[in-house]
Amino acid sequence: MHFIRAGVAFAIVMTAGLGATAGVAQSIEPRAYSPAPVGTNFALIAYSESRGAIPTDPDLPLSDIDIKVQAALLGYARALNLFGKSAKVDMIIPFARLQGKATFLGAPVQRDVKGLGDPLARLTILFHGAPAMSPAEFRNYRQDLLLGASVQVSIPIGQYDEDKLLNLGNHRWAVKPEVGASKSWGRWTVEAAGGATFFTANTEFFGGHKRSQKPIYAAQSHLIYNIAPGMWVAANLSWFAGGRTSIDGVPDRNLQKNWRAGVIFALPLSRRFSLKTNASTGVSTRTGNNYDLYGIALQYRWGAGL
Repeated sequence: MHFIRAGVAFAIVMTAGLGATAGVAQSIEPRAYSPAPVGTNFALIAYSESRGAIPTDPDLPLSDIDIKVQAALLGYARALNLFGKSAKVDMIIPFARLQGKATFLGAPVQRDVKGLGDPLARLTILFHGAPAMSPAEFRNYRQDLLLGASVQVSIPIGQYDEDKLLNLGNHRWAVKPEVGASKSWGRWTVEAAGGATFFTANTEFFGGHKRSQKPIYAAQSHLIYNIAPGMWVAANLSWFAGGRTSIDGVPDRNLQKNWRAGVIFALPLSRRFSLKTNASTGVSTRTGNNYDLYGIALQYRWGAGL
């Protein structure tokens, strides 16, 4: 079964550093556009740890950033019939602890905070190559070329303190439309996706200032090798740029242009359970993102005759 084999897209690869900017705009997601029988459900529990110049917010006037984030995530997804096409809805809820230090206007600062991050909700539809299928129809399905689209929303209810520069939530909405494609040749699958993340303004930024941010444009590609049924490995590469910010109308010099690379390995434990591990790192960094991330996730699936 293909759909969400990465565990709700492996919880956006463990939210890539938490916050809305990182989790939505900078995701690495193999198998985000592949089908499953209508009515299949997926639940996920995951843990990740990351350390380095984690991009909590690219517009923060911080330097010498050294942050550690330990995150636990809960995810749920369900395969749907949407206008006769394969579709899904998914939700990710992150909980985390952020510890670290940085330099703010020449002075050292520290932060230790834990709580809820900004949840992510998404709708995905495959408009070519995968009609909505029953379990019996899906057993005879063979993937060729898939084309799809999605819209993801970051919900600003995570921990936020306007008197602090480092928070787990971003206190603003973020919306990411994306299009993706997937093509299989035997055991190999090649995927690509591109999108943009748009942000509302944060009117309670660090003492009541207004922070605005231009869109972040992102692209990602994946090379997947299917070792055995349910067992696969994926090499991933992502690029994102843009996102220049302004505070009270004054623009900052913080244009982003970054590359990240990673790998994911999936291992089936039983008919219903599977385990995923991942690692990623910054390859080329202009603003933030010079950090390493590691994670593990346990997925459970049910419904659709399983």
